[in-house]
Amino acid sequence: MERILCVAIGYVFGLFQTAYFYGRANGIDIRQYGSGNAGTTNALRVLGTKAGLIVLAGDCLKCMAAVWVSRLLFGGSHPDMIYLLSLYAGAGAVLGHNYPFYMHFKGGKGIAATAGLILSFHPYFIVMGVAVFFGIFFATHLVSLGSLLVYLGFVVEMVICGQMGVFAGVTQVQLLEMYLISLLLAALAYWKHRENIVRLLHGNERKTYLMKKNKINVEEKDGTPEKK
Repeated sequence: MERILCVAIGYVFGLFQTAYFYGRANGIDIRQYGSGNAGTTNALRVLGTKAGLIVLAGDCLKCMAAVWVSRLLFGGSHPDMIYLLSLYAGAGAVLGHNYPFYMHFKGGKGIAATAGLILSFHPYFIVMGVAVFFGIFFATHLVSLGSLLVYLGFVVEMVICGQMGVFAGVTQVQLLEMYLISLLLAALAYWKHRENIVRLLHGNERKTYLMKKNKINVEEKDGTPEKK
């Protein structure tokens, strides 16, 4: 029951679509421009750096809030399950972000929400996530590549930390459950990035820069007239 509640809590928090609401505040539906994705990178490209940073912060914070609430509710009664339940809450937030029911299940790709999970899960994961993403991003300016490698690192570190006893009090059965959830989240991220992966393999994935030259005309969608 605690698992289901944590997923539900996460999903509710994940429904706060920062990019969509910010876009609406600026008179557009972000899903109709750029890549059509309601996430940080598309907000950055369509609406500029300020928008990208606001969306990143909002999507991170909603997942962090879900994890904090789950810990507040169950930390006292289930201290041995706190990491597992935090992971369920984070997974729920990613699902809410990716598949918001009120937007016909068309949301984002869950990377910024996952960043919130990494930031709130365990200090070891923060170092890995920041180092991998920004190392790849500043070397290649490919957000998708950095995001995919962060997820790979997340799964690997989850298993390493679990087997080294970093998650105190967690049973082996719970560890296996945590590994499975991590793998499923990674599989979802790779599925959501399947078109990016094809472009990466063909060498034509679009690069992103922390400056104005990202910004595209809001009358266009990937270089073509706006999609209605």
